[in-house]
Amino acid sequence: MALARIARANLRRSEGAFGNYAPEMNVLSEGRAYTSKFSSTSPYYHVNSKAGDNLSYNPSIKEQNLMNFSMRGISGTPYYQHPSASTERVLEESDSELEHDEPRYAGLEATKPGEKPRVVVLGTGWAACRFLKGLDTRIYDVVCISPRNHMVFTPLLASTCVGTLEFRSVAEPVSRIQNALSNGPSSYFFLASCTGIDTNKHEVYCEAVNNGGLPREPYQFKVAYDKLVIAAGSEPLTFGIKGVKENAFFLREVNHAQEIRKRLLLNLMLSENPGISEEEKKRLLHCVVIGGGPTGVEFSGELSDFIMGDVHKRYTHVKDYIRVTLIEANEILSSFDVSLRKYAIRHLTKSGVHLMKGVVKEVHPKRVVLSDGTEVPYGLLVWSTGVGPSEFVKTLNLPKSPGGRIGVDEWLRVPSVEDVFALGDCAGFLEQTERPVLPALAQVAEREGKFLVELFNKMGKQNGGKAFSAKSIPLGDPFVYTHLGSMASVGGYKALVDLRHSKSSKGVSLAGFVSWLIWRSAYLTRVLSWRNRFYVAVNWATTLVFGRDNSKI
Repeated sequence: MALARIARANLRRSEGAFGNYAPEMNVLSEGRAYTSKFSSTSPYYHVNSKAGDNLSYNPSIKEQNLMNFSMRGISGTPYYQHPSASTERVLEESDSELEHDEPRYAGLEATKPGEKPRVVVLGTGWAACRFLKGLDTRIYDVVCISPRNHMVFTPLLASTCVGTLEFRSVAEPVSRIQNALSNGPSSYFFLASCTGIDTNKHEVYCEAVNNGGLPREPYQFKVAYDKLVIAAGSEPLTFGIKGVKENAFFLREVNHAQEIRKRLLLNLMLSENPGISEEEKKRLLHCVVIGGGPTGVEFSGELSDFIMGDVHKRYTHVKDYIRVTLIEANEILSSFDVSLRKYAIRHLTKSGVHLMKGVVKEVHPKRVVLSDGTEVPYGLLVWSTGVGPSEFVKTLNLPKSPGGRIGVDEWLRVPSVEDVFALGDCAGFLEQTERPVLPALAQVAEREGKFLVELFNKMGKQNGGKAFSAKSIPLGDPFVYTHLGSMASVGGYKALVDLRHSKSSKGVSLAGFVSWLIWRSAYLTRVLSWRNRFYVAVNWATTLVFGRDNSKI
């Protein structure tokens, strides 16, 4: 019956519009599969059935860039995938759509002659926001697509976990970074995730972030582009270790910091309840950090400051039970100068942070098991072992650099396709460029965003903004990255400043209180807006005078 409904719908659709819909029938030698292809204005739909099989239809893009709607748990069709009562409802809705000649995928169609070229940006991280901030909207219309509507100032994110800073101090709305997204007549921000890219049609396919308030779930749409900038970021590396995703907290987003803060304060309050054993108190108040990079070290330093300055005053009944353990497989802060690493180890140890060397084998809800069999009980586990390509990046049919990032040339172009660029943590130089893959750092992403926006503004002024129109435009000098140095706070009004351009070169290395002043001054000037700079300065002053806020909200 369902197949008959689809056949009737196709017949109604083909009447009077036979030139636009040309069904093709293929009989395969094995399994007698029947395939029907239709709709030239939206992704192809395949209807496959065998004798005794259930009916399903799955969208795909015919060319080399296969649109994979199954990634990230996304359904295979804009509605439902398996036959049931819900499938009957979908077929009825499909009949209604066909009768009213409504497209299956709403969205923004390709720009017309005389209209400004459209730049589509995927992401709102450091690279994307630096690009958006400098894009000349007198030349381009811009569409930003991201599952979050703000940029996170990640270097200060650890401070929000213990109440040194409030969450809004490290979040900058993307509409403030690029005003055209809120007031430009043809520029938009869409709260959605990109699920696929068709580089031949110059279209991206998206799924809106939904909480049940939209007409259907998942709600999908498409956006045509003249130029596409992929700055989709990265995901935490778990190395496939069992139990990490289920039990550990990451520290990449504001909501991660919020969850860490809630768990930390909850454990402090629960441990004061009568009847809690000594052993359970020690477990509840044991904070374990995996990874000795800058994020792990700064978070450990913030925790030690919180314990020394606030827990000892406000949680006197359990103050002797709380402790911090930092586990690293190799050397902490391996990119810093040796003298700075030794200083960090001495200071963290003096501040009460226990340093352990080991490799995590598996993670359980209440304990971490190391490769040598050691078990470490915990109440809070924070995972900070670096980042790698996201599942979205892995599924894209684009060339990859070493490590699995999207491969780019010296001008941050994806060389195998037209009008596609990639930057930030999701991009890396191809092997044939003979350049190393740059580290996933904020300063790398910011510098790439600055380079690319200058390139786009240059192309736009030479009428190269439209699709397929930039081939003959000279691009100028390629992107060159020079490392400006690294900084990290270790708590207790102490920090490390390493101004060497590389690990093998010589340069200024500082540690101590003066470095802490440099660290705070540098980050305060790098915060994007004066509004957030004011928030950060006020939060720091408030914490200094009144202590950290320990309200569990």
